[in-house]
Formats: sequence, C-alpha cells, structure tokens
Amino acid sequence: MIKLHSTPLDKTIEITRLIGSHSGTGEGPTLIFTGGIHGNEPAGVFALKSVLDNLKKENPEFKGSMYAIGGNLNALQKGIRFNKADLNRLWTKEKLAGLKDDKVISFNEELVQQKEIYEIMQDILEKENGPFYFFDLHTTSGETAPFITVNDSLLNRKFTRLFPVPLILGIEEFLDGPLLSYINELGYVAFGFEGGQHDSPKSYEYCVAFIYLTLAYTGCLSATDANQEKHFKKLKDVMAFKNKFFEIIFRQGIEPDDKFIICDGYVNFQKVPKGTTIAINNGNQLETPYRGHIFMPLYQGKGEDGYFIIRKTPEFFLKLSAFMRKISFDRLLVALPGVNWSSKNREELVVDLNIARFFTRKFFHLMGYRSKQKDATHLKLKNREIASKEEDYKDAPWNK
Repeated sequence: MIKLHSTPLDKTIEITRLIGSHSGTGEGPTLIFTGGIHGNEPAGVFALKSVLDNLKKENPEFKGSMYAIGGNLNALQKGIRFNKADLNRLWTKEKLAGLKDDKVISFNEELVQQKEIYEIMQDILEKENGPFYFFDLHTTSGETAPFITVNDSLLNRKFTRLFPVPLILGIEEFLDGPLLSYINELGYVAFGFEGGQHDSPKSYEYCVAFIYLTLAYTGCLSATDANQEKHFKKLKDVMAFKNKFFEIIFRQGIEPDDKFIICDGYVNFQKVPKGTTIAINNGNQLETPYRGHIFMPLYQGKGEDGYFIIRKTPEFFLKLSAFMRKISFDRLLVALPGVNWSSKNREELVVDLNIARFFTRKFFHLMGYRSKQKDATHLKLKNREIASKEEDYKDAPWNK
C-alpha cells in the first residue's frame, strides 16, 4: 500500500495495485480502468478512488463489474514519470514474454510492476464474462482541453463518438509498446482519456466525468444514477473543436541523451504553420515539417515524445474508410506488384517501398492498416479490424 497526496486537491489517499472494484447483481460488461501508468499523472488515480468510494456509499443499481488498477506505484510516490523505463512503452509481445523470467525483471522495477498489472488483467479476463472495456487515464504536461487517444478500429470509433471531446487517431503508429495498443490487438474496445494538465484540479474533475460517462454508455449505470447530463456538459463546455476526429501526421522523437526544450507559449491543439520553430534540441532549432495543430508539447523533464502534429480528419474520409473495411477491400491489395501478406492469418501486409511510395499513408489507413515497422526496403502494415471482437459488443447499448 502507498500514500498519495494531491496538492491541487489538498487530499491524501492510500491505494494498492488494485485500487478497488465494484460489482452489481445484474449481468453486464466488465470495465477495466488504469490510472497512474505515468507517475507524474495522479489525477486519474484520485478520480477512480473517488468514484469507487461514491459507488460503495450510494450503492446505485449496477450491472456488470468495474475494476481500477494503479499503474507505476513507485513513480507515483515520487511524483516522476518513471524510474528506469516508461511503463507505457513495455507492452509488446517480446517484452511480455520476458516477464516469465524473474531474474530478468528483478533488475527493473517497472517490469516487476508490469507483471503485477498483467497478472491482474489476465485474472479479470479469466473470471469475468465480458464484454470487456479498457480505459487508461492520463494527463499532459502542457495546458489542454480533455481529449481521447484511440487506436483506429471501427469499434473504437463508434464508442468514442459518444464523448464530447476531440478524438485523436493513429497514435499507435508512432509509439512502441503502449498498454492500450496491446489490448487493442486482443480485439477489445480500449482507448486513453487525457483529462488535462498534470497539476490542474480540473483534470481530476474531467476524469471523474469521463468515468461516469463510460459507466452510463456501457450500461453499468442508468443515465440518472451516472448523472450523465451533468458530466456530458462538463466535458462539452471545454470541447476544443466542432470537428471531433484528428489524425497524427508527425512525431518529434527525443533520444535519451538529447537536450530538448520546447518553446514557451504553445498549448495543445494550437494551429502552427509549416516551418514554425517549436523547440530547441541539442542547440538546434526544430521546425515543424507540416502545417497542422501542435499536439502534446512536452513541458516536463522525462519523455520520448517532444511533440506531435495533428490534422482534422474529414467525415467523408471516415465514412469511406468504414465502407471499405466492411467490404474487406484490402483483400484486393495483394494483387498489386510488391504487396503481400506476411503470414496466412492475413493480419499484416508487407509492401515494397517502391510500390508504397505511390500511395499515401491515408490510403492504407482507409482499410484499417497502420505502419508498425519500416526498414530500408519494406513497410509492414498491421490490420486493426481482423482482431476486433465485434460479436462481443453486438448487444451493447451504444452499438444498436
């Protein structure tokens, strides 16, 4: 058990790895929340503890089960993002396989914590019936209105549309090993909620609002018991854009030894022209190669992502994309020279770069593919729709 203190909330709580759980008498979905995967982002942990305490106190009619899991507990105590390794960059098949070797993980406390989280999730998946939903609560180093980061599957799109916040597609294409990318590859509905700036008391309030909305939308609570209208309005009132969907088009990475400094004054979703100086890295000015909106500028010490650039995704593109995926148009791509399946399960395309250069990334995005690996000669693209457990969610109230 650890003690956490929030200066913005002037509140101290005690938590264990399993922050808590709540179950009802009726059948329903299983919701699994994580908070504090990054130790300098405690707002989600405080929000989860608060909601669970309120559910226990008020005891409304509840269908299904809710679980809340604490992330990087050691880093949370210290108020730092991580100790040796980013806990939200370790969720690859290779790293998960390594968790079986206690001698290996003993040298890295983040791996020890990852194993504990993994085992709790596996236990929940084994003992509960589902359908399963996974939500990861975060905050950002810079000022921002709340938003959702979502791996681009049709199930994720449909569910996240319910929330009155910007929806950011494609982050899995730029990051290696996020927790929710691993969960999405298992086929479950899973996405991240960013509640605001780390130290803002509003971030806690927005996380609470998000949690209650998920309980309402999934059918765990009635709209009345979840106070759905109030929480919807709280998020809608700070909605940054009328256009809900955005796509990441650029990531400025940071190497461990880099001396990266973001320029003062940038806020999340701010418009930036091509060629704008965004940051200084190792004494050199960094200019954005694209016009768009700056996304998650890094105003903290630790991190591998300096900033992203995003652009609005037109509704027409989203509808065309959904149609092409439903008719499995991607099956025709292998008729093109240099385009092949990487294996018999047809989850991944391997494309010769001499062919790929004639297509934009958006062309492959239309059919649900995201590039996961690039070398000197080939591009590998992973299909998000193949794994989606659509049958599990067919009776969900949001999927009618």
